This record gives sequence, C-alpha cells and structure tokens, in this order.
Amino acid sequence: MPGFAKISVIIPTFNREWALAGAVDSVLAQNGSDFELIVVDDGSTDRTEAVLAAYGGRIRVLRQSNGGVSAARNAGIAAARGCLIAFLDSDDRWLPEKLAVQKAFFDARPEALICQTEEIWVRNGVRVNPRRRHRKPSGDIFLPSLELCLVSPSAVMMRRNLFDQVGLFDETLPACEDYDLWLRVSCRFPVHLIDQPLIVKQGGHADQLSRMPGLDRFRIQSLHNLLEGDLLNPGQRAAAAATLGTKCRIYAAGCRKRGRVEEAEYYEDLAQGGQRSAADGL
Repeated sequence: MPGFAKISVIIPTFNREWALAGAVDSVLAQNGSDFELIVVDDGSTDRTEAVLAAYGGRIRVLRQSNGGVSAARNAGIAAARGCLIAFLDSDDRWLPEKLAVQKAFFDARPEALICQTEEIWVRNGVRVNPRRRHRKPSGDIFLPSLELCLVSPSAVMMRRNLFDQVGLFDETLPACEDYDLWLRVSCRFPVHLIDQPLIVKQGGHADQLSRMPGLDRFRIQSLHNLLEGDLLNPGQRAAAAATLGTKCRIYAAGCRKRGRVEEAEYYEDLAQGGQRSAADGL
C-alpha cells in the first residue's frame, strides 16, 4: 500500500508459517480504514518467507536476525509511516471492523493516546471464557496491572507520539515485554477500553511466550526497572514496591525448593529492598 497510511499495522513473527497467513488475511480484510501492513520476520527458518512472498506489494516485509519480539516490534515502529500504530501477534486474528472502530474512537477522542478492545479467547480450537482476574478495566489501570498484564498487544491501538513519551519495548526482556511497556504507559496515561470483542486470541500452542517457565522473573525485572526510574508518584511507587516484594518472595521460595540457593538469596534481598521502597512511598 504505497504512500502515507493513517494506521500502521505491525505483525512480528518467528517460525509461524502455520498461523501467519490467517493473521495477515485478517488485516487485509479490514473494513474502511487507510492502513499499511508491516510484517517483521524475526529470523524465521521455516517457510515464512514463502508465505509472505505470496502477498506481493499488499504488505511491507522487514527481515532481521532473530532478536526477539521486542526487537521485531521496535523495528516495525521505526519503519511505520502512520500516526496510529496497531499490533497483531502472528497467532491471533482480527474481526473485520477492528481498525475502523478504533480509528473512530480516536477521531472522537483527540486527547486519548491508547485504547484496546475486548477479545475472544480460543484455546486448542475451543472458545473459553477469561477468568475474573483477566477482565480488562478502562481508564487508570496501573494498580490492577501490577499483578498481571491486562493489555493485549493484538487489541491495542496507540498514537505514535506516545512512544516518544514512554519509550519502546524493552529488548532485554525475552518475555513480559508487553507487561513492562503497559506499566510505563498506564502509570501516566489512561488506557481506554472499547467494550467490544474485535480480536480472536488463539492459545494452547507450544511456542507461546506465555508458556515460558519462570515468567515472574521478567515481571520482577520490569518492576525493578520501573522503581529505579522517576515515572511513579508516591502511591504508585508504594504499590509497585509491594508487588515487587511479593513476587520476589514467591519466586525465591520456588528457587529454594529446586535447590537454587544463590538465586533464591538474590530475590530475597530484592524483596527486602521492595519492602523498604514500599514504606518510603507511603
């Protein structure tokens, strides 16, 4: 799609030939929106290149050595020409009106910087209902987001200039990179929810990052980084420090159970620091 696009859609992918065409097709089937589609091939070694070649000039393809999902998304952001950015994971799908609904939201709310939609969950081909703890709030979502990620990359649309204020995805995090970014966003800005399911999240497959063991160590790293910075107000700092302490103690207990004593001691010390930070923030 040559020329300027109002919306830049970014799909990062790595060895997802079995799912990628479905994701791309769901973007190309969008109704009534001016958009460009950028697919970032993060060093795939399967038939991803052939899958993408079949689309010709309808999509832009970037290829890079494998650097992880954050590096892939960041490369797409750097190449994007739109003033609105939307992401789609290569194993997810959009319903046809997804982009149009979110663009209309931004047209009506010029002060808004980010919004997401509701979603349909499918696991191993069967529709499932999210648990109560996964229900998405709207507006000031920072405090509930400390415990777990409540923003889905595939559901988000954001103004490009938001990245100028909060930074990009952290490429040092192999997972929970979205948790990290949404905390940096939500501690300063409302994250609006469009209460309409416009994406299909497909789970249950072996290569999901959310199935990686020990994910809390990456959330701990994110919280530690956040507390080292100056983005948080005193109440947010106390809540983040308390969450850090809790996660560190739980993770340390798991390390001790598995005989990783030195690692356990590191996280126990970090938990103590979290307790002191929480007290200082009150």
